[in-house]
Amino acid sequence: MTRAKVCGITRAADRDAAVAAGADAVGVISEVPVDTPREVGPETAADLLAGVPPLVTGVLVTMPESVQDAVTLAERVRPDAVQIHGGLDPAEVGALRRRVDAQVLAVADAEGDAAADYAAVADALLIDSVDEDGGGGTGETHDWERTRALVTGLDAPVLLAGGLTPDNVAEAVETVEPFGVDVASGVESEGGAKDHAAVERFVAAATAAGENTGKGPAAEEVSP
Repeated sequence: MTRAKVCGITRAADRDAAVAAGADAVGVISEVPVDTPREVGPETAADLLAGVPPLVTGVLVTMPESVQDAVTLAERVRPDAVQIHGGLDPAEVGALRRRVDAQVLAVADAEGDAAADYAAVADALLIDSVDEDGGGGTGETHDWERTRALVTGLDAPVLLAGGLTPDNVAEAVETVEPFGVDVASGVESEGGAKDHAAVERFVAAATAAGENTGKGPAAEEVSP
């Protein structure tokens, strides 16, 4: 079954809607150097993730300048998983994984060549359309056929992101056959605010498509 992560949560109502829709994970963005309506302060991030129920993974999404910055923020927010966009090289991601009491997801640019290096040191890899600042959430898709070839050569579970919407996520899942999918801007009514009906349609479409592929790693491998 394909896992679904709804990212860029800024409000408790949106978090609860994602959970009610069946999302396996919710992501909260904090401490990033890029301008995004989806960023919240560390205290808000901690409050939002504290309200994530059991069996749903609460993910802190951040862009740290150093391993210590990531450790300090994770200790403050206390997520189930930390997702690192830019800033840290593979060796530093590996160091972070050893220092935090959370799973670590590394983000790799779909057009880059570092995916295998990050997959070797992280609990999971997220393939995204990354902007020049290293941030995701661009709303742009990438070459799914190329990503599928990349996914088949990696041992780590792979989440697919980048321009996904309720209308195209089924095609993306059927093409790439990822462990999971990640959406942010594709289910928003406006920047930082989720459209609850769109969230529900996205999760349903991703899940149904994953069942149709007849593939997918065991649930115990990693939480997205």
